[in-house]
Amino acid sequence: MKTTIDIPHEDLAEVMRITQAKTKREAVVIAISDFLRRKRVQALVAQFGTFEDFMTQEDLGRMREIP
Repeated sequence: MKTTIDIPHEDLAEVMRITQAKTKREAVVIAISDFLRRKRVQALVAQFGTFEDFMTQEDLGRMREIP
């Protein structure tokens, strides 16, 4: 889809440098894809909790002990 937008030149130049994109279009597509990937990961993290929910080293040690 063609769209005309006004992107600050300095920001676009930095995105092109960081992503090593050869064109402005490529830089914008990479930036959008990365943004969407980060949002998806953020949503998954919210569903699965935090590291506080995982076993501690002590819990793991007790599990490995032979009864």
